[in-house]
Amino acid sequence: MIDNIKILDTKVLSDNWYVLRKITYEYSKKDGTKLTQSREAYDRGNGATILLYNKEQKTIILTRQFRLPTFVNGNETGMLIEACAGLLDKDNAEDCIRRETEEETGYKITEVRKIFEAYMSPGSVTEILYFFIAEYAKEMKVNDGGGVEQEEENIEVLELDIDDAMKMIESGEIKDGKTIMLLQYIKLNKIL
Repeated sequence: MIDNIKILDTKVLSDNWYVLRKITYEYSKKDGTKLTQSREAYDRGNGATILLYNKEQKTIILTRQFRLPTFVNGNETGMLIEACAGLLDKDNAEDCIRRETEEETGYKITEVRKIFEAYMSPGSVTEILYFFIAEYAKEMKVNDGGGVEQEEENIEVLELDIDDAMKMIESGEIKDGKTIMLLQYIKLNKIL
């Protein structure tokens, strides 16, 4: 615990899907002045995301699915193109992303490489997202993907040329932050 921050009160505002808390805390500034502030923090657990790539074909695997928050914030169809991702659900990040990759994309990957981790919306969400990349090949395809039926997932699997995917960022077809970060990593590090 840091000496200059003291939690004074925590109230659960909602626990319908995940947990939304109102936290009141005291914060000491550098000059010794103490501030009391209240903020809301949404705790949905930590997650993992992955970009599958094929060096020979210069392709990547992404998904497309309906995302309600984007729909209510101006995305006309609510459909979002994004990298495969999921919540850890008490797994470690590597086990989670292997499971999610097979469920969502249908690829059973052998080796994954963690490239970094990041807070994606630290002003209001507690989640840390673990970022991975992995090579894929056609022979790794073990099912159609599409997500888990009991989780009511309806995921379309997309295989895209890396240069086309980069153009889709510029055109606004790809607007998902984690996906943009992974695509830029692949290009900046000359992996594809």
